[in-house]
Amino acid sequence: MFRGFRSCFHGSRSSDSASVADRDPVLLVSGIAGSILNSKSKKTGSETRVWVRILLADLEFRRKLWSIYNPETGYTESLDDDSEIVVPQDDYGLYAIDILDPSTFVKCLHVSDLYHFHDMIEMLVGCGYEKGTTLFGYGYDFRQSNRIGQIMDGLKERLVTAYKASGGRKVNLISHSMGGLLVSCFISLHSDVFSKYVNKWITIATPFQGAPGCINDSILTGMQFVDGFESFFFVSRWSMHQLLVECPSVYEMLPNPGFNWKKEPEVLVWRSNSSDGEATVTQESYGCNECVSLFAEALKNNELDYDGDTVPLPFNFAILEWAADTRELLNKTVIPAGVLFYNIYGTSFETPFDVCYGSESSPINDLSEICHSTPEYTYVDGDGTVPSESAVADNFEAVERVGVCATHRGLLCDENVYNLIKKWLGVSTEEVKSRKSKTSKVVHADLVFSNQSCK
Repeated sequence: MFRGFRSCFHGSRSSDSASVADRDPVLLVSGIAGSILNSKSKKTGSETRVWVRILLADLEFRRKLWSIYNPETGYTESLDDDSEIVVPQDDYGLYAIDILDPSTFVKCLHVSDLYHFHDMIEMLVGCGYEKGTTLFGYGYDFRQSNRIGQIMDGLKERLVTAYKASGGRKVNLISHSMGGLLVSCFISLHSDVFSKYVNKWITIATPFQGAPGCINDSILTGMQFVDGFESFFFVSRWSMHQLLVECPSVYEMLPNPGFNWKKEPEVLVWRSNSSDGEATVTQESYGCNECVSLFAEALKNNELDYDGDTVPLPFNFAILEWAADTRELLNKTVIPAGVLFYNIYGTSFETPFDVCYGSESSPINDLSEICHSTPEYTYVDGDGTVPSESAVADNFEAVERVGVCATHRGLLCDENVYNLIKKWLGVSTEEVKSRKSKTSKVVHADLVFSNQSCK
């Protein structure tokens, strides 16, 4: 996690009038967990960062970010009645997606895992883009559905802002991960707006058909963002689990059961059974559709204690129904004529696909035990989070699809990705001042890039 040290006073480069180039505006759209979230007091209006933070991370997360889904509105709402979750809008939307914990502690140690869009923002500024004129960001409440009104309205507002600020130039969108699903939903719901304001869309590491291993396991056991010693300073896997089971965005990234997978994703469970006084151990298999019954049984007793009250959090069928409608919307998305589409996806990293709980020697007795067990994965090629098979299956007419050997988050700071972005944005190398070169060796074969860290 701690991968280098920078001066506490290191900051982004600011562009002066001489360095600002003649550019079409760029709007950066983050993915799940890729935006700062603040808790805003309804009484005083004061704000406290609850995602991401290192110090007191788990405590503030439980107090302010634990939520429950409201099927009447479609929104996930915080359990804390005295506050609401908001996304900071500073720096033209870039602050919320730049360094996710912008504390002095993180900046002094340069905790690179939290430098989200930071390097890309610096790269674009170095190419002559100017914050507030030709460079903008869009962070959002990633707990919510990718098609919920608040998020759709926010994206429309940011597109209009970028369009007007640049003197009526169409916007080039760059999305990462789930941000690509958000953009797809926007196209389906507001195709005319997208056509009016967008010139090019570059998407990076988007789980177009889902992220089977990671999402299936997230619903059953949660998610650990950092490992080892550093995990003691971060949100625990269990605390994260209690949030994820109430997040429509997570359900919307379940593997698409209608997609023609090379092999259908499975959840496997070694079960202990007793019949006629004899104990046997068998392995049960659950496909994309069968997983629903497994989720329901495994989470039937899931609950948390909040402010002295017990809050049941079983598998949420109302969210599943909402997510099914989102999937239907995504399956029908068509990019408007005249908008150019580019897809960058990660390759060469072991990426979870099938998930297995228990073992032949230590089987699961009751399915609720899964929530407290450690998963074993079967891996496929991808970026470590999204299988390449899913990321490449956008079902759009792409100008180019390019595989880059990098991890899911690593794609945001990869020099090969930057070279592609500059090419597609029409930024010539002669215009750009020399940047520090990352240790990277490029091999171009069938439009797949690799670097020295890839085996």
